Amino acid sequence: MAKKPEEIKQHVRERYGAFAEMSQASCGCGCGSGSSSSCCGSEGSYAQNVGYSDEELKNVPEAAVSSCAACGNPTAIAGLKEGETVLDLGSGGGMDAILAAQKVGPKGKVIGVDMTPEMIKLAQKNVKATGLSNVEFRRGEIENLPLEDGTMDVIISNCVINLSPDKDTVFSEAYRVLRPGGRITVSDIVTEGKLPEEVLNDPDSWAACVSGALETDEYLGKIRAAGFEDVRVLSKRGSDPLYSAEVYARKPL
Repeated sequence: MAKKPEEIKQHVRERYGAFAEMSQASCGCGCGSGSSSSCCGSEGSYAQNVGYSDEELKNVPEAAVSSCAACGNPTAIAGLKEGETVLDLGSGGGMDAILAAQKVGPKGKVIGVDMTPEMIKLAQKNVKATGLSNVEFRRGEIENLPLEDGTMDVIISNCVINLSPDKDTVFSEAYRVLRPGGRITVSDIVTEGKLPEEVLNDPDSWAACVSGALETDEYLGKIRAAGFEDVRVLSKRGSDPLYSAEVYARKPL
């Protein structure tokens, strides 16, 4: 039987809360030792495998790296500039928020939103270890962002939107909080072809970034339907049927 949206969210929240408390998850996508989820790289090297440089990793606390949601590196493709205001959807342990904060500098700001209180606590601890003062985290759902209209220059997200059972609302909310001309760069899991029903209805597969993944064209279509333009896939890697895609879109001026 298909799970209801709130049941999916609760399962994801509980699972990621446990990962944050352990601070030992090998990948933010919910995959640990022995998992076959495509969002994880090999033990100890997954961050490099999905696009993080050694230079970036040495400037981030180990606990942030080990708890990050990673199927790409959205900060590397976002073209972040000094002074910009950045929103990280599903900020997890804070790795991408930290990297973004370093790029936008003290005149910029990064806000991370996550629905899991344990992840918020972990992210705050990780940011404190860096000494950065231009990052904050807010508890909230990406379908109902705790932000005012038109206040963000850039939105990033890493292997999180696929976890939402209501992606239309996620992209509508992203559109709402972006300033005109603002951009969104997302690393996420997509599919080529439909997944089996037993996978689609498995809550553990949802939490492992699998069951909630959409076909690429459907995913891009939802972004366009929210009002975005210049919607495109910058890169895609993986193996049939699951792929990690880096997606760019812009809010019209």
